[in-house]
Amino acid sequence: MSVKIERISDALIEQISYIIAKEVKHKDVNFVTITDVKVSNDLGFAKVYFTVLDESKKEVTLKALKEASGFIRHELRDRVEIRQIPELSFVYDDTIKEAQKIENIIDKIHKKE
Repeated sequence: MSVKIERISDALIEQISYIIAKEVKHKDVNFVTITDVKVSNDLGFAKVYFTVLDESKKEVTLKALKEASGFIRHELRDRVEIRQIPELSFVYDDTIKEAQKIENIIDKIHKKE
């Protein structure tokens, strides 16, 4: 990944997090954490990875984020200095859950020894 794309990804993480926390007026996007943003090389698309405090609300939150994506993109225009704001695609980030599973397996192995 180029330094430019990495810098843009970091800026998008910071700004999307702020916009969701302070400006999106949708009750279903409370307690959302943006964990990563993967921007395509042509800067046309960005996958925005998120987690929620209550995992049972991930589908409702995903729907709310998709509904708010136009507003979020509009707000990003004034905050991130790039020619074109990428299309945002929100994806639930389950790496924390997967890491926990692996950790539990390792713990079981150590207990058997």
